[in-house]
Amino acid sequence: MAYQLQEINRRIRSGVEEFLAECDENYTQRVSLAADRILSNLERSPIVLLSGPSGSGKTTTAMKIAEELRRRGVNSHAVAMDNYFVTLDPKTAPRTPEGIIDYESPLFLDMELLDRHFTALSQGEEITVPRYEFARKMRNDSLGTPLKLEKNEIAIFEGIHALNDDITGRHPEAAKLYISARSNVNEGAVLRFKATWMRLTRRAVRDYSFRGTEVARTLEMWANVRRGEKLYISPFKGKADIVFDSSLPYEASVMKHYALPILQSVPEDNERRDEMLELVSAFEHFEPIDPVLVARDSLLREFIGGGSYKYH
Repeated sequence: MAYQLQEINRRIRSGVEEFLAECDENYTQRVSLAADRILSNLERSPIVLLSGPSGSGKTTTAMKIAEELRRRGVNSHAVAMDNYFVTLDPKTAPRTPEGIIDYESPLFLDMELLDRHFTALSQGEEITVPRYEFARKMRNDSLGTPLKLEKNEIAIFEGIHALNDDITGRHPEAAKLYISARSNVNEGAVLRFKATWMRLTRRAVRDYSFRGTEVARTLEMWANVRRGEKLYISPFKGKADIVFDSSLPYEASVMKHYALPILQSVPEDNERRDEMLELVSAFEHFEPIDPVLVARDSLLREFIGGGSYKYH
């Protein structure tokens, strides 16, 4: 699917608030369809596996699906699989061909613990969801959160490796979703904004604003992130019961407010500056939207802040 630039800009000029509301409603409908599929599988399993690449909006989507299920009377819990990372040991950590630690590798996940927890939850037993401390690069089980599923309760586990064979092979009965920003923006037949650019922008803005990561560093890491997607994530998306497009037609128009200043601050000698300038140029095609107009429960708030959901 591709959006048309002319139509996006026309809608912004003719009635931006109505345009935003319509886009958000379309996203809500996707959430509702996902909830339908999950409920149809509840007799087989209370476990939902939600996968997708970096910047796809997994966290917000998981919370929105849980919210929709609760609205339908089914208590639901969204669980970040990042908390199941193993404590980093530089001596044994997986590495890229260049010799740097490969943080995208599924070997960083404690697959055995996930397997035991999925089985325990399915049998009505209580588990303790661990807590991973990213600043210390270690898992701290003492800070874990207890979780027990009563009858007709659901746990949504979201993470980049949720559809990996080491997980779905052991629990094929679980409901499976794959999410990504999948829509380009075209001007006629001309590609103006790639879907992967939007995921890069989401990550760059979020990491700059909330994780203290300079955009030059994000650009530097992006090549390995994309490599990891091709090796560890995309090969398993065919296992999904539902493929979910998280792109929003209005987001480039909002994101230019945040992205342009940080992209333009990248030093001229940065080796990825040409790629960055191409992205800067792409934003210029879009009519701007004041971020204040973005709904507090919009998926975009996961990346720009000011939302109604609590992110860890």
